[in-house]
Amino acid sequence: MVGINQDWGRVVVLWAFVLAFAWFLPAQPGVAEQAATDQQVEAADPWESAVWVDPDKYSKPAPEELRELLSHWEYEITQNDATEPAFFNHYYMHFEDGIYVDVVTGEPLFSSTDKYHSGSGWPAFTRPIDPEVVVYVTDTSYGMVRTEVRSRVGDSHLGHVFADGPPEAGGRRYCINSSAMRFIPLENMEELGYGDMIPAVQ
Repeated sequence: MVGINQDWGRVVVLWAFVLAFAWFLPAQPGVAEQAATDQQVEAADPWESAVWVDPDKYSKPAPEELRELLSHWEYEITQNDATEPAFFNHYYMHFEDGIYVDVVTGEPLFSSTDKYHSGSGWPAFTRPIDPEVVVYVTDTSYGMVRTEVRSRVGDSHLGHVFADGPPEAGGRRYCINSSAMRFIPLENMEELGYGDMIPAVQ
């Protein structure tokens, strides 16, 4: 009887841990909600972007180079579609002026002017810096239907887009892994070759 009680005790503790962990995870969209996101992404009118990103200026390094250029998390997320831990990533609460570029190619992806605090645990943006720099893919992994966001030139896995963003900014939330991006501060944009992107930040 002692052994059985100890086993049940372990089960109860395990389930308590699982429920506590699930409590802090952001709610995931159902099929209907994600279908609405897909329709919204497809039907949204292109906005008047402050900048145009030229894809010919960026290229993806050879596969053998990526292992050396990227950290473990950067590689797993961008190349193997992994997801970094919520809240424990370097751009979640980062709100400095500048742009966020693809960590693989350097292609500009998002501006700090479109970043907001969503409470999800990952960086959130209302839109990309230029409508053409991201690619949308239907993701059916983990028993969910979501819209994956990938970079145009590098084909890097960035994150997902959801239909629960600020209504006044279009209603979309681009939930992006910090490790898929590199931040370029406004004061360094000119010297690092991103001077033409400054209008998207100011």
